[in-house]
Amino acid sequence: MQTREIVDAAAVQALLAAAVAAPSIHNTQPWRFGLDPESRSIEVRVDRRRRLPMADPDLRALHLSVGAAVLNLRVAAAHLGWDPLVRLLPAVDDPDLLATVQLAGHRADPPLPLLDLYDAVERRHTSRMPFTGRPVPEPVVTEMIGAARAEGAHLEVPDILGTRRLLRLTQAAEMRNALHRDRVAEARGWITAPGTDASYGIPATALGPLDASGRMPVRDFTGALPARLLPALRFERHAQVALLWTPRDRREDWVRAGQALERVLLTATRHGLRTSMLHQAMEWPDLRAAIAGPRRRCCPQLLIRFGYGPEGGRTPRAGTPHP
Repeated sequence: MQTREIVDAAAVQALLAAAVAAPSIHNTQPWRFGLDPESRSIEVRVDRRRRLPMADPDLRALHLSVGAAVLNLRVAAAHLGWDPLVRLLPAVDDPDLLATVQLAGHRADPPLPLLDLYDAVERRHTSRMPFTGRPVPEPVVTEMIGAARAEGAHLEVPDILGTRRLLRLTQAAEMRNALHRDRVAEARGWITAPGTDASYGIPATALGPLDASGRMPVRDFTGALPARLLPALRFERHAQVALLWTPRDRREDWVRAGQALERVLLTATRHGLRTSMLHQAMEWPDLRAAIAGPRRRCCPQLLIRFGYGPEGGRTPRAGTPHP
């Protein structure tokens, strides 16, 4: 940990490098940043040019992505010795401003849970490869649940029957996506060819294989193209998944859920776990409602698959933006 009083160029670089390392749907990286030197606040805005009209018409997933970047900003700020003070949706007349992160004076007792996560920011990335099926120890799962709760969200780890139900609903969504021409075209549009110097989207080499048994509904970004880079492989027989949800479903809740998501993912990474996101069922209102079940105050935001296994391919990041 370092201690700083001035927001110099090196600090800005470190803060934004952490922010853009956050996960985003289809690696769209739908965020913009600005620095107010007088208040020492970083403004975090949504970049609507990177929206997904088919998969995310309400911009809910976009808000999740930006929320994840906010969490990384907080982690980096704590690492640099500041006390990050966050305000969500601070300006009613500026809907694109989703958050401000004020770099308050350094603390003698910085928030240790955030400090502990800093080294995981650079190491965390999505793995679309098969996992081993080795059970994750209960204390680690409990810590992941606590990470979500610390951000005002809930992380629910179902039993075997509950897991199968969630995967069936996700598979139903994946099948619908594959039959929807516009959704297939949108997903393909975010795939970058091998050797392409692209800062956004998902390289074809990072897509990962499909499950030969058909049990694991990994997203098929290619829309069943005639040739795939990787043959189908057998995924873990007993998947470990967790449902991230919030009691309400407002824009503010989406940003909070994004922060909770990244805090869970960084906690998992810190313990040597791999993670991937299963978002398909969230993209269909009826299937998202089915994910929630009969509970009235459960708004599903994302399904997280976690376990032990290979890293998988990394996705690119745009050059660190200057505020």
